Amino acid sequence: MDARLNLMANPVAGKFLKYVNSAGKVLSDSTLPAATQELVKLRASQINGCGFCTDMHSKDAEAAGESTQRLHLVAAWREATVFTEAERAALELTEQGTRIADAAGGVTDAAWEEAARHYDEEQLTALVGLIAVINLYNRVNVIVRQPAGDYQPGMFD
Repeated sequence: MDARLNLMANPVAGKFLKYVNSAGKVLSDSTLPAATQELVKLRASQINGCGFCTDMHSKDAEAAGESTQRLHLVAAWREATVFTEAERAALELTEQGTRIADAAGGVTDAAWEEAARHYDEEQLTALVGLIAVINLYNRVNVIVRQPAGDYQPGMFD
């Protein structure tokens, strides 16, 4: 399958994605743990059916030292015992923040309060921003049908 648009060669896409990448850099440089960031990006990408991002974030997480077992269990994190309470709170917030249309009330107070128990204000801000940014990337890639499997770690460095 070929992408509907060549995002790498399109000048408007290049300008747009430059700003999104800058926002992502602010978030990746935050005090939100790097492992949590990768788990969040992977889980949102799985939910959204974004093969390109699922491939990319699983490879990036593995390259950063994440275990294969944990990566395989992200989709079943509720049943898995390999995630910390803080990571579980971040994954719950990710799911509710990604599936806004599925829940009439949006993100529950319980999910927010659990995340706030584990993360300070800067980390919560980064977590919310990260959920928003990865959902934006997922939507762009799903709309243009960016093929999965082409990503190599360091490709965008």
